[in-house]
Amino acid sequence: MPLNPPAPVVIVGARGQMGARFARAFRDAGHPVTEFDHPLDQDALPGAVRQAALVLLCVPITAMREVVGTIAPHLTETTVLADICSVKVQPLHDMLAMTTTPVVGTHPLFGPSTLDSELRIAVTPGRGEKVSDNLSDRFRAMGFAPFTTTADEHDRAMAYIQGLNFVTTVAYLCASPLETGIERFFTPSFGRRVEAAAKMITEDASLFTTMFEANPHSLEAVRMFRSYLNVAAGGDLELLSQKALWWWRKQHDAGGPAS
Repeated sequence: MPLNPPAPVVIVGARGQMGARFARAFRDAGHPVTEFDHPLDQDALPGAVRQAALVLLCVPITAMREVVGTIAPHLTETTVLADICSVKVQPLHDMLAMTTTPVVGTHPLFGPSTLDSELRIAVTPGRGEKVSDNLSDRFRAMGFAPFTTTADEHDRAMAYIQGLNFVTTVAYLCASPLETGIERFFTPSFGRRVEAAAKMITEDASLFTTMFEANPHSLEAVRMFRSYLNVAAGGDLELLSQKALWWWRKQHDAGGPAS
């Protein structure tokens, strides 16, 4: 079934912040949207799924397998099943293993309230390349900026961008305990770092922990970071500084910000 309006869309996890955002986006684009959340309405769900062109799972990765198992028997041969999990190898594996219908993995690289930046979505084809392209076209028409990648490439990148960022932030703050009176010595840059970490630690720690555990490349990223810490412990900060300049060399060589 084509994904162009007015193709019906089912959002599972619609009361979550990202689920609500995508429900609004599809509705604003002219799609009839049926919303479900936990606990799933077992009476209404089968009919809605059978009529849908797209079923978008906006649920935690810990719930993916159970939700896919509930939905799979009601999918038609043309219904696209997609998710928005922040890791892709495991959810894509679960969706492919439990269905025979079109499957696409996606990861919105923005938050539920992001407005002032490019709204990029990583799209990982699962079953049906044309279906993946069709969903990317639909996202693009809705104002998003999709790009195609593989599940493994995505998770390897997220192991550093999300996972290692969380690990190094919590470790850094643990190494700078407030009980020593360190707050008296805060510089503006240190204060900004603590402020930036506040939501990650106080509200989203369990989310980041779950993503870290579900990403097959997480420990590899931590081991890589530890190897550079060992260089720092040996006192060779000049070597690290020169290597870190790679980020800005890449921007210069590309003629703009690194992609």
